[in-house]
Amino acid sequence: MSKILVTGCKGTLGQPLVAELQNRGHEVWCMDLQHQADENYFRADVANYRQLERVFDQNYDYVYHLAAEFGRINGEEYYDTLWQTNVIGTRNILEWQRKKGFRLIFASSSEIYGDKHEEILREEIPLHQSIIQHNDYATTKWVNEIQIMNFERRYGVPIVRLRFFNAYGPGEYYHHYRSVVCLFCYRALLGIPYQVYLGYHRVFMYIDDFIPTLANVCENFKAGNVYNIGGKEFRSVKDLSDLVLRYTGASENLVTYLPEDKHNVMNKKPDISKAKMDFNHDPNQPLEVGVPRTIEWMKQVYGVGAVRPAYMSPYRVPQTPVGVR
Repeated sequence: MSKILVTGCKGTLGQPLVAELQNRGHEVWCMDLQHQADENYFRADVANYRQLERVFDQNYDYVYHLAAEFGRINGEEYYDTLWQTNVIGTRNILEWQRKKGFRLIFASSSEIYGDKHEEILREEIPLHQSIIQHNDYATTKWVNEIQIMNFERRYGVPIVRLRFFNAYGPGEYYHHYRSVVCLFCYRALLGIPYQVYLGYHRVFMYIDDFIPTLANVCENFKAGNVYNIGGKEFRSVKDLSDLVLRYTGASENLVTYLPEDKHNVMNKKPDISKAKMDFNHDPNQPLEVGVPRTIEWMKQVYGVGAVRPAYMSPYRVPQTPVGVR
């Protein structure tokens, strides 16, 4: 079994990943910004090189670099923190990799595809076409990938890049920077108005389909590769909203329908064949399953019409929201 560090371990994806890796018998070490009494835990900011000295005083076989400032609106309102964490932070991790020699698994984003309007998004597109990202969050993630490719060429370091597409499910605590599924579910439950852009389509990936794939990466690590990690279900954002309204019983009067979101492309559908081949990625939970499970989890956590849900993700238990994705 391997010795693994997970940065951003207290975030929406970090916590279930740690649990999955531990269940597989790996020795997992964790790093995030909170004060925690957990064993094998470091409190450190990836943007602060000095704080990372304690973290990398020991050796690791793999590092999952999930620590990041997440979200378009977050990136606009706190752009200085976004650039410090995502760009300086990733450069710090790369410098430590060059010194220590661990294998790095980097969490990128579907946002890097920017203004490309191909029907299917394949991993090689950014290297063959000029891309303009629509927001600072997307831009920092593409800068991260350029940093990584430069380090691969200059130093031969072993890295895998993963581009995540709309992961959702129990464990994502509400904030207005969070994913569209989280936003719609929470606001519908509490009667808070929200907006839906018509004509926009996305793939959605339930967390129970996602985490095993993420854990498989270190067990079939292929340096120098980049993978789309997304769902197979290509649905409109309005379809999602309609499901949320149905399962929460909320009124459609909460929703304002708008024609255009200038910060996002209309359609994003990934080719996930590489992830299927190398990591056995096989997302199969439709929104009709994942959305009600997410809603029932939120009811329990926030005490909104609270009943104990018949299903809880194996990766999640209710707790105080912590960390960033």
